[in-house]
Amino acid sequence: MLISICIPTYNRPKSLLNCLNSLVLQTKKNFEVCISDNCSDKNIKKLIQPYRKKLKIKFNKNKKNLGFALNLLKVSNMASGNFIWFLGDDDLIVRNGVEKLEKIIKKNNDCDFFWINSFYLNKEYLENFSYPFNTKNLPKNMRTHSLLKKDKRLKFFDLIDRKISFDFLLGVFVCVFRRDKWKENQNVIDRKLIKDNRVWSNFENTCFFIKIFCAAYSKSNAYFCARPLSVSLHGIREWSSLYEMVEIVRIPEALDYFRSKGLNFTSYIINKNYALRNFFNYFFKILIYGDKMGRNYINLKKHFFYNLIYPNAWLSIFYFVFRKLSSILKL
Repeated sequence: MLISICIPTYNRPKSLLNCLNSLVLQTKKNFEVCISDNCSDKNIKKLIQPYRKKLKIKFNKNKKNLGFALNLLKVSNMASGNFIWFLGDDDLIVRNGVEKLEKIIKKNNDCDFFWINSFYLNKEYLENFSYPFNTKNLPKNMRTHSLLKKDKRLKFFDLIDRKISFDFLLGVFVCVFRRDKWKENQNVIDRKLIKDNRVWSNFENTCFFIKIFCAAYSKSNAYFCARPLSVSLHGIREWSSLYEMVEIVRIPEALDYFRSKGLNFTSYIINKNYALRNFFNYFFKILIYGDKMGRNYINLKKHFFYNLIYPNAWLSIFYFVFRKLSSILKL
């Protein structure tokens, strides 16, 4: 089997069934679906039972909530396909998306890592249609995660590019990768830190997969697919209050890690500077709103003072003022 679609889920039964319905609507179903339920309140196993007749489903339910990171690791280790494609339980696959991915992988069989573009869509759009949502009703014009329009082959570290994606692989649900190398390199995980099930409380439980990616694929050929094959829904994820912290703390930390594992210096500086384009306004917003926005996860020396050497850290003040003035003038 070429592809294992791995879905970590927790307390989003309606979204999960929309996701599974998008898989049922695929023309070819020669893929497996691995679902790991992080101890949801609902009986997810029962809810997905009708889909077992149409999809090759493996199911696991954790006895307790392990946190996002360990559940993601758990579902990946359920896979048996040559490649893993993580899918959020609130994501959708476009019509023939899996078939198109298979063709890309087979055509580029010397590549170990594939970055697959995704559409953005507000979840409220789905409420205008019957449930579960049928992907034939997707709007024709949707914003894309990456604005690049042309596919290209490259090296793994070439994917760490602000022109490809602002989140530098933190959006793990656009990543497709060779399973055997993923499995062989899980020893890089800090098993103590990853067990902290507080949301995004440390680098390990937010970005452990980046550590595995670097260990497994740093010397690999990679492929950028500009055509979106999935749809990422906005307005569902419960951790949105921590977004600012993720952008100015975890993303710069990820870039630091990429640099330590081989990202060239020029790419590191350019992308790190870009990552701090909202630095001051986000930082002070976090300080004002406190722990609910992740203030308790910030180290002032590491996450604030060390970043003041980058121009965008200071220019972020002017960017913020400019955006505010522009919005006022448009009124």
